[in-house]
Amino acid sequence: MKAAQGSDKIRVGIVGANPDRSYAALTHLPALAALPGYELTAVSTTRRESAEKAAEKFGAQHAFDHSDALIEHPDVDLVVVSVRTQSHAEIIRAAFAAKKHVLSEWPIGVSLAESAELARGAELAGVRTVVGLQRRFAPGVRYFHDLIADGYVGRVRSVTVRVAVPYWGGQYLKGNADAADAANGSTALTLVAGHHLDPVLASVPEIESLSAVVARQFDKATIIETGETIPVSTPDQVLISATLSGGAVLSAHVEAGKRNGADIWATVTGTEGDLHLSGADGMVPGGLTVSGARGQGQTLAPLPAPEKYHTIPQADLTDVAHHTALLYDAVAKDWANGTETVPTFQEAWRKYRLLDTIERASTTGRRLDYEG
Repeated sequence: MKAAQGSDKIRVGIVGANPDRSYAALTHLPALAALPGYELTAVSTTRRESAEKAAEKFGAQHAFDHSDALIEHPDVDLVVVSVRTQSHAEIIRAAFAAKKHVLSEWPIGVSLAESAELARGAELAGVRTVVGLQRRFAPGVRYFHDLIADGYVGRVRSVTVRVAVPYWGGQYLKGNADAADAANGSTALTLVAGHHLDPVLASVPEIESLSAVVARQFDKATIIETGETIPVSTPDQVLISATLSGGAVLSAHVEAGKRNGADIWATVTGTEGDLHLSGADGMVPGGLTVSGARGQGQTLAPLPAPEKYHTIPQADLTDVAHHTALLYDAVAKDWANGTETVPTFQEAWRKYRLLDTIERASTTGRRLDYEG
């Protein structure tokens, strides 16, 4: 895709670009500033004052206090949707109507039905779509993926994943309080499990069947800043037991509200060796590192990702901004070469079908087949 006549740059408009307290300010905006193949042309927030502040801070040409004006502007090729999950669909539909390409944060919708609608809408609009699953583009994750694909562990026998995060238990920050309502689509299953299981599931054989427990242990939570009590309907525990193609097995435990010892890691055991992927705790992913060993009775040793996986220098970018820059770099290469290496809305729909299968397995108490 050529972004504009006479230009090879992809012109980006970001919806949700509050310069002081937004995910875009932590990730998308610094990432784009590090990439010469992109041009930030427009930003929007719900207030003109903050939009103009973001435009000045990050060098955007246009500032808007409504997403429609950004979407309809001729200087925008790619609309980035970086707002609360429950607001994604309305903005994405407007972008499709304007025939604009879209990058949306995960999850793209609040439900399986909404995700299916948006995936179909992308096809009907004839536009390109990208899902913000940036963790899989981290150098360590890409190396982890390739080591498995190249036979480092031999045939995969088992996969174990542990995700324990300190948020979304009995306490919520005021800015994240809407996540306590499961109807808003940002739960320990959809957002935490969805994000943190993604790089592992993208690297190992496909899930064929599973049983699961999705549980809620908190009926109420406290807003940290105010002490206010709010009702909670979102789950905080997800346990999965799955069989994979080729006979491997998978065990995963995703836990929100972990008071101490929060951590994120995955291990893969094979017929020839073992790999371990570890990352930082918290919503914002930190550096993801790989260790491994082959043979018998060996100690796992660090396996630094080779230089070829560092396609964009990290410089002063945070880990999460660097991962986002690597996602954008892959998008630009896909659009230039006609390839599809980044996750699209079609993949987001398939991913949501897996989460729906997990939830139904928990509700029914049955082991269910999964057809990705």
